[in-house]
Amino acid sequence: MTTQPSATMLSIIIVSYNARADLERCLESLHASPPAAPHEIIVVDNASSDGSAAAARTWSKVRVIETGANLGFGRANNVGIRASGGEHLLMLNSDTIVPPGAIDRLIAELTRHPDVAVVGPRLVDGEGRAELSFGRMLGPWNEWRQKRLVRGHERRDPKISAFVDQLTRREQSPDWVSGACLLVRRADADAVGLFDERYQMYTEDVDFCAAIRARGRRIRFTPAVEIIHLRGRSAASAPAATREAYRRSRVAFYEKHHPLLAPLLRLYLRFRRSDT
Repeated sequence: MTTQPSATMLSIIIVSYNARADLERCLESLHASPPAAPHEIIVVDNASSDGSAAAARTWSKVRVIETGANLGFGRANNVGIRASGGEHLLMLNSDTIVPPGAIDRLIAELTRHPDVAVVGPRLVDGEGRAELSFGRMLGPWNEWRQKRLVRGHERRDPKISAFVDQLTRREQSPDWVSGACLLVRRADADAVGLFDERYQMYTEDVDFCAAIRARGRRIRFTPAVEIIHLRGRSAASAPAATREAYRRSRVAFYEKHHPLLAPLLRLYLRFRRSDT
Protein backbone atom coordinates (compact mmCIF):
# COMPACT_ATOMS: atom_id res chain seq x y z
CA MET A 1 0.00 0.00 0.00
CA THR A 2 1.14 3.55 -0.63
CA THR A 3 1.69 6.14 2.04
CA GLN A 4 -1.50 8.01 2.91
CA PRO A 5 -1.76 11.63 1.69
CA SER A 6 -0.58 14.25 4.16
CA ALA A 7 -0.22 18.02 4.26
CA THR A 8 2.21 17.62 1.36
CA MET A 9 0.35 18.56 -1.80
CA LEU A 10 2.95 17.28 -4.25
CA SER A 11 5.52 14.51 -4.39
CA ILE A 12 8.13 14.88 -7.14
CA ILE A 13 9.57 11.47 -8.08
CA ILE A 14 12.80 11.46 -10.10
CA VAL A 15 14.20 8.11 -11.27
CA SER A 16 17.91 8.34 -12.06
CA TYR A 17 20.35 5.97 -13.72
CA ASN A 18 23.91 7.06 -14.56
CA ALA A 19 22.89 10.60 -15.49
CA ARG A 20 24.55 12.60 -12.71
CA ALA A 21 25.06 15.83 -14.63
CA ASP A 22 21.45 15.83 -15.81
CA LEU A 23 20.15 14.99 -12.35
CA GLU A 24 22.11 17.85 -10.78
CA ARG A 25 20.81 20.24 -13.46
CA CYS A 26 17.24 19.10 -12.82
CA LEU A 27 17.57 19.49 -9.05
CA GLU A 28 19.17 22.90 -9.52
CA SER A 29 16.16 24.06 -11.54
CA LEU A 30 13.78 22.81 -8.85
CA HIS A 31 15.72 24.54 -6.08
CA ALA A 32 16.26 27.78 -7.97
CA SER A 33 12.50 28.27 -8.38
CA PRO A 34 10.71 25.74 -6.18
CA PRO A 35 7.00 25.11 -6.58
CA ALA A 36 4.81 27.22 -4.32
CA ALA A 37 2.79 24.12 -3.46
CA PRO A 38 3.99 22.22 -0.37
CA HIS A 39 6.14 19.49 -1.84
CA GLU A 40 8.80 16.85 -1.39
CA ILE A 41 11.46 15.62 -3.81
CA ILE A 42 12.38 11.94 -3.92
CA VAL A 43 15.23 10.66 -6.09
CA VAL A 44 15.11 6.93 -6.76
CA ASP A 45 18.55 5.82 -7.91
CA ASN A 46 18.68 2.62 -9.97
CA ALA A 47 22.18 1.54 -8.86
CA SER A 48 24.04 4.25 -10.73
CA SER A 49 27.82 3.91 -10.88
CA ASP A 50 28.54 7.61 -11.50
CA GLY A 51 27.91 8.99 -8.01
CA SER A 52 24.38 10.18 -8.78
CA ALA A 53 22.99 9.17 -5.37
CA ALA A 54 25.77 10.93 -3.45
CA ALA A 55 25.36 14.04 -5.60
CA ALA A 56 21.61 14.13 -4.98
CA ARG A 57 22.15 13.96 -1.22
CA THR A 58 24.05 17.25 -1.29
CA TRP A 59 20.81 19.07 -2.10
CA SER A 60 18.63 20.12 0.80
CA LYS A 61 15.12 18.71 1.05
CA VAL A 62 15.90 15.86 -1.34
CA ARG A 63 15.34 12.31 -0.14
CA VAL A 64 17.36 9.64 -1.93
CA ILE A 65 16.31 6.00 -2.21
CA GLU A 66 18.95 3.61 -3.53
CA THR A 67 17.35 0.52 -5.04
CA GLY A 68 20.53 -1.54 -5.24
CA ALA A 69 19.69 -2.67 -8.78
CA ASN A 70 18.40 -1.27 -12.05
CA LEU A 71 14.69 -1.85 -11.48
CA GLY A 72 13.57 -0.06 -14.62
CA PHE A 73 11.48 3.08 -14.91
CA GLY A 74 8.05 1.87 -13.83
CA ARG A 75 9.13 -0.22 -10.87
CA ALA A 76 11.49 2.49 -9.60
CA ASN A 77 8.71 5.07 -9.84
CA ASN A 78 6.51 2.76 -7.80
CA VAL A 79 9.21 2.61 -5.12
CA GLY A 80 9.21 6.41 -4.97
CA ILE A 81 5.42 6.66 -4.97
CA ARG A 82 5.07 4.19 -2.10
CA ALA A 83 7.60 6.17 -0.07
CA SER A 84 5.87 9.49 -0.77
CA GLY A 85 2.98 11.32 0.86
CA GLY A 86 1.72 13.88 -1.64
CA GLU A 87 -1.84 14.31 -2.83
CA HIS A 88 -0.47 14.69 -6.36
CA LEU A 89 2.45 12.80 -7.90
CA LEU A 90 4.83 14.26 -10.50
CA MET A 91 6.95 11.74 -12.42
CA LEU A 92 9.90 13.77 -13.66
CA ASN A 93 12.83 12.55 -15.74
CA SER A 94 16.30 13.39 -14.50
CA ASP A 95 17.08 14.92 -17.91
CA THR A 96 14.49 17.68 -17.55
CA ILE A 97 14.85 21.34 -16.59
CA VAL A 98 11.85 22.93 -14.90
CA PRO A 99 11.22 26.66 -15.57
CA PRO A 100 9.87 28.87 -12.76
CA GLY A 101 6.16 28.39 -12.09
CA ALA A 102 5.75 25.42 -14.46
CA ILE A 103 4.82 22.87 -11.82
CA ASP A 104 2.32 25.15 -10.09
CA ARG A 105 0.64 25.77 -13.45
CA LEU A 106 0.42 22.01 -14.02
CA ILE A 107 -1.25 21.59 -10.63
CA ALA A 108 -3.66 24.43 -11.42
CA GLU A 109 -4.54 22.72 -14.71
CA LEU A 110 -5.30 19.47 -12.91
CA THR A 111 -7.35 21.27 -10.26
CA ARG A 112 -9.47 23.02 -12.91
CA HIS A 113 -10.62 19.71 -14.37
CA PRO A 114 -12.01 17.27 -11.77
CA ASP A 115 -12.56 14.59 -14.43
CA VAL A 116 -8.89 14.69 -15.45
CA ALA A 117 -6.50 12.28 -13.74
CA VAL A 118 -3.26 13.02 -15.62
CA VAL A 119 -1.77 16.19 -17.08
CA GLY A 120 1.30 16.43 -19.28
CA PRO A 121 3.09 19.64 -20.41
CA ARG A 122 4.61 20.63 -23.73
CA LEU A 123 8.12 19.20 -23.78
CA VAL A 124 10.81 21.07 -25.70
CA ASP A 125 14.49 20.38 -26.25
CA GLY A 126 17.39 22.71 -25.51
CA GLU A 127 16.69 24.61 -28.73
CA GLY A 128 13.01 25.06 -27.90
CA ARG A 129 11.88 22.50 -30.49
CA ALA A 130 8.77 20.61 -29.43
CA GLU A 131 8.74 16.90 -28.63
CA LEU A 132 5.75 14.79 -29.69
CA SER A 133 5.07 13.74 -26.12
CA PHE A 134 1.52 12.42 -26.38
CA GLY A 135 -0.53 10.31 -28.74
CA ARG A 136 -3.18 7.73 -29.44
CA MET A 137 -3.24 4.27 -27.89
CA LEU A 138 -0.40 2.24 -29.36
CA GLY A 139 -1.19 -0.32 -32.02
CA PRO A 140 0.49 -1.15 -35.34
CA TRP A 141 -0.93 1.84 -37.23
CA ASN A 142 -0.67 4.43 -34.46
CA GLU A 143 2.83 3.24 -33.54
CA TRP A 144 3.97 3.54 -37.17
CA ARG A 145 2.46 7.01 -37.46
CA GLN A 146 4.02 8.17 -34.19
CA LYS A 147 7.47 6.89 -35.17
CA ARG A 148 7.22 8.46 -38.61
CA LEU A 149 6.46 11.85 -37.10
CA VAL A 150 9.15 11.55 -34.42
CA ARG A 151 11.85 10.47 -36.85
CA GLY A 152 10.90 13.07 -39.42
CA HIS A 153 11.00 15.73 -36.74
CA GLU A 154 14.40 14.52 -35.55
CA ARG A 155 15.69 14.71 -39.14
CA ARG A 156 14.32 18.27 -39.22
CA ASP A 157 11.98 17.58 -42.11
CA PRO A 158 10.43 21.07 -42.45
CA LYS A 159 6.86 19.86 -43.11
CA ILE A 160 6.86 17.30 -40.32
CA SER A 161 8.53 19.68 -37.84
CA ALA A 162 5.97 22.38 -38.65
CA PHE A 163 3.16 19.87 -38.13
CA VAL A 164 4.58 18.70 -34.78
CA ASP A 165 5.03 22.29 -33.62
CA GLN A 166 1.44 23.13 -34.56
CA LEU A 167 0.08 19.96 -32.98
CA THR A 168 1.84 20.60 -29.67
CA ARG A 169 0.47 24.13 -29.40
CA ARG A 170 -3.14 22.92 -29.00
CA GLU A 171 -4.78 21.56 -25.89
CA GLN A 172 -5.48 17.88 -26.34
CA SER A 173 -7.22 14.99 -24.63
CA PRO A 174 -4.91 12.24 -25.91
CA ASP A 175 -4.78 8.60 -24.90
CA TRP A 176 -1.42 9.09 -23.17
CA VAL A 177 1.23 11.65 -22.27
CA SER A 178 4.93 11.08 -21.77
CA GLY A 179 6.23 9.82 -18.45
CA ALA A 180 9.12 12.28 -18.76
CA CYS A 181 6.85 14.77 -16.98
CA LEU A 182 3.52 13.35 -15.88
CA LEU A 183 1.33 14.78 -13.11
CA VAL A 184 -1.29 12.42 -11.68
CA ARG A 185 -3.65 12.46 -8.75
CA ARG A 186 -2.54 9.91 -6.15
CA ALA A 187 -6.07 8.53 -5.87
CA ASP A 188 -6.07 7.69 -9.57
CA ALA A 189 -2.60 6.18 -9.47
CA ASP A 190 -3.57 4.02 -6.50
CA ALA A 191 -6.80 2.94 -8.18
CA VAL A 192 -4.91 1.34 -11.09
CA GLY A 193 -2.19 -0.22 -8.94
CA LEU A 194 0.54 2.25 -9.98
CA PHE A 195 2.81 1.37 -12.93
CA ASP A 196 2.80 -2.13 -14.39
CA GLU A 197 6.22 -3.44 -13.43
CA ARG A 198 6.58 -5.86 -16.33
CA TYR A 199 7.94 -2.96 -18.43
CA GLN A 200 11.65 -2.40 -17.90
CA MET A 201 11.77 0.73 -20.04
CA TYR A 202 9.34 2.35 -22.53
CA THR A 203 5.53 2.06 -22.98
CA GLU A 204 4.90 2.01 -19.22
CA ASP A 205 3.46 5.53 -19.48
CA VAL A 206 1.12 4.48 -22.32
CA ASP A 207 -0.02 1.46 -20.33
CA PHE A 208 -0.50 3.54 -17.16
CA CYS A 209 -2.66 6.08 -18.98
CA ALA A 210 -4.67 3.27 -20.61
CA ALA A 211 -5.48 1.83 -17.20
CA ILE A 212 -6.60 5.24 -15.98
CA ARG A 213 -8.77 5.83 -19.05
CA ALA A 214 -10.37 2.41 -18.55
CA ARG A 215 -11.83 3.79 -15.31
CA GLY A 216 -13.49 6.64 -17.19
CA ARG A 217 -10.91 9.26 -16.26
CA ARG A 218 -9.31 11.68 -18.74
CA ILE A 219 -5.75 12.44 -19.83
CA ARG A 220 -4.90 16.05 -20.69
CA PHE A 221 -2.06 17.68 -22.60
CA THR A 222 -1.53 21.39 -22.00
CA PRO A 223 0.74 23.60 -24.13
CA ALA A 224 0.41 26.36 -21.54
CA VAL A 225 3.23 24.71 -19.56
CA GLU A 226 6.64 23.97 -21.05
CA ILE A 227 9.34 21.73 -19.60
CA ILE A 228 12.79 21.35 -21.15
CA HIS A 229 13.62 17.71 -21.91
CA LEU A 230 17.21 16.83 -22.85
CA ARG A 231 16.36 13.38 -24.10
CA GLY A 232 18.14 10.07 -24.00
CA ARG A 233 21.00 10.64 -21.58
CA SER A 234 20.45 7.48 -19.49
CA ALA A 235 19.73 5.43 -22.60
CA ALA A 236 22.92 6.69 -24.25
CA SER A 237 25.00 5.23 -21.40
CA ALA A 238 23.91 1.68 -22.33
CA PRO A 239 22.54 1.62 -25.89
CA ALA A 240 22.49 -2.18 -26.37
CA ALA A 241 20.70 -2.78 -23.08
CA THR A 242 18.28 0.02 -23.90
CA ARG A 243 17.40 -1.50 -27.27
CA GLU A 244 16.80 -4.89 -25.67
CA ALA A 245 14.64 -3.37 -22.93
CA TYR A 246 12.61 -1.56 -25.59
CA ARG A 247 12.01 -4.83 -27.46
CA ARG A 248 10.90 -6.62 -24.30
CA SER A 249 8.58 -3.78 -23.32
CA ARG A 250 6.95 -3.73 -26.77
CA VAL A 251 6.30 -7.47 -26.60
CA ALA A 252 4.87 -7.17 -23.08
CA PHE A 253 2.65 -4.29 -24.21
CA TYR A 254 1.27 -6.20 -27.19
CA GLU A 255 0.75 -9.35 -25.09
CA LYS A 256 -1.36 -7.29 -22.71
CA HIS A 257 -3.24 -5.00 -25.11
CA HIS A 258 -3.07 -6.77 -28.51
CA PRO A 259 -2.58 -10.48 -27.68
CA LEU A 260 -3.46 -11.70 -31.18
CA LEU A 261 -0.70 -9.54 -32.66
CA ALA A 262 1.98 -10.37 -30.08
CA PRO A 263 3.26 -13.53 -31.89
CA LEU A 264 3.70 -11.53 -35.10
CA LEU A 265 5.63 -8.85 -33.23
CA ARG A 266 7.92 -11.45 -31.64
CA LEU A 267 8.59 -12.97 -35.07
CA TYR A 268 9.29 -9.54 -36.55
CA LEU A 269 11.70 -8.62 -33.75
CA ARG A 270 13.47 -11.97 -34.06
CA PHE A 271 13.93 -11.34 -37.77
CA ARG A 272 15.22 -7.81 -37.15
CA ARG A 273 17.71 -9.06 -34.56
CA SER A 274 19.07 -11.78 -36.88
CA ASP A 275 19.29 -9.27 -39.71
CA THR A 276 21.56 -6.86 -37.82
